[in-house]
Amino acid sequence: MTAIQEPATEMPEQPYTYRRAELVEPDWRRFPGWRDVTEAEWRDAQWQRVHCVRNVKQLRSVLGDLLDDRFYADLLDDQRHAATMSMLLPPQLLNTMAAHAGSDPGKVTDAFYADPVRRYMLPVLSDRDPDWPSHPYSQRDSLHEAEMWAVEGLTHRYPTKVLAELLSTCPQYCGHCTRMDLVGNSTEQVDKHKLSLKPVDRQDAIVDYLKRTPGVRDVVVSGGDVANVPWHQLEAFLMRLLDIETVRDIRLATKALAGLPQHWLQPKIVEGLARVAGTARRRGVNLAIHTHVNHANSVTPLVAEAARTALDVGVRDVRNQGVLMRGVNDTPAQLLDLSFALQDEANIAPYYFYMCDMIPGAEHWRLAVWQAQELQHAIMGYLPGYATPRIVCDVPYVGKRWVHQVAEYDRERGISYWTKNYRTGIEHDDPEALVRRYPYYDPISTLPEAGKAWWRAAD
Repeated sequence: MTAIQEPATEMPEQPYTYRRAELVEPDWRRFPGWRDVTEAEWRDAQWQRVHCVRNVKQLRSVLGDLLDDRFYADLLDDQRHAATMSMLLPPQLLNTMAAHAGSDPGKVTDAFYADPVRRYMLPVLSDRDPDWPSHPYSQRDSLHEAEMWAVEGLTHRYPTKVLAELLSTCPQYCGHCTRMDLVGNSTEQVDKHKLSLKPVDRQDAIVDYLKRTPGVRDVVVSGGDVANVPWHQLEAFLMRLLDIETVRDIRLATKALAGLPQHWLQPKIVEGLARVAGTARRRGVNLAIHTHVNHANSVTPLVAEAARTALDVGVRDVRNQGVLMRGVNDTPAQLLDLSFALQDEANIAPYYFYMCDMIPGAEHWRLAVWQAQELQHAIMGYLPGYATPRIVCDVPYVGKRWVHQVAEYDRERGISYWTKNYRTGIEHDDPEALVRRYPYYDPISTLPEAGKAWWRAAD
């Protein structure tokens, strides 16, 4: 007879060990400038907006001597010489940085430099790649969204989906913003483009186009951030979309669910969202919220409360679209910690991680395609299949592609080639669109010496 093996008493060590972590709202009173801020004030959306950090002077008024002068100088140098986004940092996000650093200025400063949320919300000049701060093929509108506008603010890139940019502002500005050519205030380096139509005229044009284009069934309502659209205007626009019979999916894009959850917890917003969700449900339309969280430290009890409130009033799904960034979430443990915090503690589905787009000044954030492929492999098998995020490369003139869909890859020079199976809105008369191979470029710093030498010679 075959002997029956006794079950192992202990599981062998896994590359990643799951440990449920309770969400915590860091104590904002540890910062000198917020020592007397009450919980009621902290939960107030207007207080959060009024007390956003917009410049180095305001940051110093909050943190005071907790940060060494070298950090403030580094931050100011970045604003003057490199930043593509103006500074706009809600207290909610600043409070998640260096939460356990104590009160010694040297240790707090070191913790701020190392902090993953700080690295993309409050970039400093010493973060940037000194040799290749921008890729030679970087572009302000790296995805050519404005080139594909059917009407102002409406990008028609995919056959059945459109992106509606209702405005060009957000409650917070991320350093790596893919729409850095349009969103936010101009910086020393970037004179921002401007939307020319009045909001009501832009919305009329968008609705008119959708009525005339029955092949579009999915509308991402974005900007900027929809949290900056006055609620009565946003609700009216959403109700107009719900009146279009061919629209079956509506997605609201808002980083503010994580950056300013207080906004989405205001009674007037909750009540209005309930009205929109109820109408969507009656008409069989899928209404979802898409947010943007890049590190587990940003997932706090207030973020979870805002997400669950949206689900409670009838929003079908709340999903996360993070961006893969070096020094922020470029290890399997960081991606899995974030995914479990979203899925288990906030009921936010870990949906996508995009590779950081090829905008100017982004090389210190970007990863190579092969690194993204390794990360996708490493996170498989830990989360439920429906909650395992896909890592995608948003290829210029192509769109989202899973990182393993690359058709050809020159690892030495860091050039990958991709194909697609549909025409964008500007390619109806292009006979080569479906057979062409479209290039994407790895950061030069990730290449072997031979590849770096090739790019130096080509520059």
